[in-house]
Amino acid sequence: MTRPPASRSDHAAPARTAVLLLQLGTPDQPTPAAVRRYLREFLSDPRVVEIPRLAWLPILHGVVLRTRPAKSARKYASIWTDEGSPLLVHTRRQATLLRGALGARGHDLEVAFAMRYGNPSIAAVLHELRRRGVARLLALPLYPQYCASTTATAFDALARELAGWRDLPELRMVRDFHDDAGYVDALADSVRRAWEREGRAERLVMSFHGVPERTIELGDPYHRECLATAHRLAARLGLRDGQWLVTFQSRLGRARWLQPYTEPALRELAAAGVRSVDVICPGFVADCLETLEEIAIEGRRAFLEAGGQAFRYIDCLDESPAFIEALADLAERHLSGWPTRAARLKSSEESAAPVPDRSCPDA
Repeated sequence: MTRPPASRSDHAAPARTAVLLLQLGTPDQPTPAAVRRYLREFLSDPRVVEIPRLAWLPILHGVVLRTRPAKSARKYASIWTDEGSPLLVHTRRQATLLRGALGARGHDLEVAFAMRYGNPSIAAVLHELRRRGVARLLALPLYPQYCASTTATAFDALARELAGWRDLPELRMVRDFHDDAGYVDALADSVRRAWEREGRAERLVMSFHGVPERTIELGDPYHRECLATAHRLAARLGLRDGQWLVTFQSRLGRARWLQPYTEPALRELAAAGVRSVDVICPGFVADCLETLEEIAIEGRRAFLEAGGQAFRYIDCLDESPAFIEALADLAERHLSGWPTRAARLKSSEESAAPVPDRSCPDA
């Protein structure tokens, strides 16, 4: 792997500040070969699959990577867009809009995004930010609820890349924003807008990504942070007990994961006579395979087959103005004390000039 230069190339240029959005990742294409490459990297991470390597790697390479890529590729193909993977498309737009929002508040800084697995990689984007003279870096993982298998592994990748640098940037990292008022308000706003358009369902289901139950015993705060988000969202919406529930999706393997599981819960609601449900995925800030295929397609099918009459999936926050402003608020708080303000222009004519557009790196 090519290493970044030992220090910033232009010592005369002022050191810059950057916000780096971090997401999970996505295959480059909805093909078995591309999915296999992605899954190999993702499922080889010991933070993601906490099984001893000697036991897990033969299963991964001998079974999972031989059977799962073709099936997963068909699922990716069902949600792929002309612009590419929905997760990549939304994350790119979020970075662009966040830079605009921070610029409107008077900040002159870089905003980039990287994927923990796949492209653009964390290493490649860090290299590009160094080339642009970035010496202060705020890492902002787009995982509202902290989990070792998401937030911590993003930090691992940052640290692993920076371990080879001589001239390190000043580094800060947002741990989580599960109870951030702006984030919860953005979620509530998206639900209210859905209700205003099409009416309110009998139940609001909040589906979070699942993790093995063992993670709770190991001290991971993810489960309680999911519940905290859900309670805050229900309170914002004025929902009473019995009008909403929390579920967990995306199980892998035979171990017990956080419960109740989303698809069985949807079937049980329909069997119990609940005619309509709204489903939102608060732990995902950008629509992706787990929301568009697993919930909007498979979850809908499960509910309707079990006797339900109306299923509505409420989109992720994606590029909603409320969420972009919440991200800008979050970034501003964590950037406090760093020089990010744009230099004052000397004349009214200069102050009217457009700010040059710096696109976020997309290696």
